[in-house]
Amino acid sequence: MGTDNSLESKYTIAVQTIKTAILRSQYQAIKLVNKEQLALYYGVGRYISQNSRNGYWGTGAIAYISNKLHNELPGLRGFSERNLKNMRTFYEEWLMLDTNSAVATAELQFIDDESRNVSIDRENDSEEIQQLQLPNFKDFPVEEFFKIGFTHHTAILSQVKTLQERYFYIRLCANEFLKVDTLKKLMKEDIYHNQGSLPNNFIEKLPTAEFARRAILAFKDEYTLDFINVEEFGARDIEDVDERIVENKIVHNIKNFIMTFGRDFTFVGNQFRIEALGHTHIIDLLFFNRELSSLVAIELKTGPFKTAYLGQLNIYLRVLDDFVRKPNENPSIGIVLCKSADKAYVEYAVRDYDKPMGVAIYKTATDMPERLRKALPDMEELKKLL
Repeated sequence: MGTDNSLESKYTIAVQTIKTAILRSQYQAIKLVNKEQLALYYGVGRYISQNSRNGYWGTGAIAYISNKLHNELPGLRGFSERNLKNMRTFYEEWLMLDTNSAVATAELQFIDDESRNVSIDRENDSEEIQQLQLPNFKDFPVEEFFKIGFTHHTAILSQVKTLQERYFYIRLCANEFLKVDTLKKLMKEDIYHNQGSLPNNFIEKLPTAEFARRAILAFKDEYTLDFINVEEFGARDIEDVDERIVENKIVHNIKNFIMTFGRDFTFVGNQFRIEALGHTHIIDLLFFNRELSSLVAIELKTGPFKTAYLGQLNIYLRVLDDFVRKPNENPSIGIVLCKSADKAYVEYAVRDYDKPMGVAIYKTATDMPERLRKALPDMEELKKLL
């Protein structure tokens, strides 16, 4: 019986301490700004962690504290049993912020000694609950950390375990104002590991960061066009084959080509002609991407990348936007599809162009290892199998 009373006394202290911190925070701002709210939750999480993990509190302590808080502060939101546990996780997962020697974060100086009674001044403790200053760790997204809500933080901590991935999603949420459902979807798709490495200028040239991100994810940096075999043309190398021959091969296998690029691509035409200002512009391959709501112009080159290709593509995109694009569509995007490219050089060269474009490379069946090529059925055999 005495033990129960002792535990209840400890829980009452906890309730009063957290209650005072909440009231003080609400007094300082009618509505908790995000930074102050995160600081409060981090401090509460630290307090709960230190008292619940070491056996000082008994089973059911967090549920008891949550119920008492709601009884004493009617209408209080965000302090359910589950959320109090989330606060504890928030603290424990970002423990590095508390133990860093350069900056003391959320320093709670609660005394566990039973001789400390409820009548002690709780105002100082509640002030300390709300202290959260982020140290300047290498790559740590300090500004973005405070921009996103606690629900976003909870979702990231529950699904992502490595620091760099967490930094990535924190920045993504802050910069693109993602809703929690969108964030969860992107984490499920594991976009951190599936980011395209296509050299491009999308971030600088597309209207929004969100649109640029979707465009980057829509393209790969390398495509396998295994339906093209240069040996069929009596050539030793793809560069020996005329670009129109390769283009016709792609058009003939357009379904395979679209499946290689992605399901959201719709073929518009090849050798697409645009008459503009007395000049004829001919685009090798033109697609429409439904996800991006953009025309996609592809310039096909059988040799290595050359900077001249970007200038040619830039003018094609300009006339597409001015003479073909519909008012409800997003800016047109261009891709140079060539046999080889120096990624760093492309990224350097593409900066000076004002239209969104990137450079991808492709491999043909001839580039595949001979052992693999022999293991695959030829097109006629594949048709019979299907």
